[in-house]
Amino acid sequence: MAVKFFGQFLVEKGVVSRETLLQAIELQESVNLSFGATSLAMGILTEADIERIHNAQRIEDLRFGDMAVKLGLLTSEQMMQVLTRQKNTHLYIGEALVKVGSFQADELPKYLEEFKADQAQYATDTVVIPTGVSEPKIWEMVADLSYKMLTRVALLVFRPEPCFVADRVPAMDVYATMDFTGDISGRYFMGVTAATQKKIAKAILKEPNVDNEPKEILDDTVMEFVNVALGNIAAKAAQSGKSMEIAPPEIIEAPDGIQVPDGHKALCFPVCLSDGDRIELAVFIQQ
Repeated sequence: MAVKFFGQFLVEKGVVSRETLLQAIELQESVNLSFGATSLAMGILTEADIERIHNAQRIEDLRFGDMAVKLGLLTSEQMMQVLTRQKNTHLYIGEALVKVGSFQADELPKYLEEFKADQAQYATDTVVIPTGVSEPKIWEMVADLSYKMLTRVALLVFRPEPCFVADRVPAMDVYATMDFTGDISGRYFMGVTAATQKKIAKAILKEPNVDNEPKEILDDTVMEFVNVALGNIAAKAAQSGKSMEIAPPEIIEAPDGIQVPDGHKALCFPVCLSDGDRIELAVFIQQ
């Protein structure tokens, strides 16, 4: 068993094909607009407003709507109108699979119950740091802000997997890393596949297609994400009285994974993406 999405669960059971799942995901994405896109469609924000809000979110931990209100671009009432529109038009993946003909609507409740039973042990919104790891509140914050940046900056849909301690992180196509020192010291890692790297690049470069971008540009976007995530983490740490200086990000090659150095432990908090891909997030902590 492992953390997975409903669609991935159905593919593994042989109920739907991966091709059909991707078709349903495309339909879902065309219907479930982001807060910014919904506001734009409603005529209450402009493209320039959305850009301004996204830039502000890179340096302060606020949801899009809350940031729009803080910047004076939306009223609280307008924010609620957008949230209501999103709620009323939301298309769940099970409904999307029915619409693309994967199975009948009356079969959906049975599959949902089976999925809930399969994923019951992972049904939590809380980051649980393993026993014996010092400063657990700090690492909970690191995980929480990393997840928020994956949503807000990389525009990814994912589910966190349980946090665990390891002596090695697995091989990935690309790893971006940053050192941080001070009251909190260690090294932050994010490993992605080539496919997920392109998704991150599309979000950061705001381009619909990055297939022709050179590797250096794609690598820069992963480093930019890590830089934004650590910048937010350092700011949050400062609010709790912990100093944290961050070094410039870098790309490292790790075709065989990364061995944790002596005197350190790796605190891993990987995530499962909606298409079945994974991102490996980890912090090397000195003992």
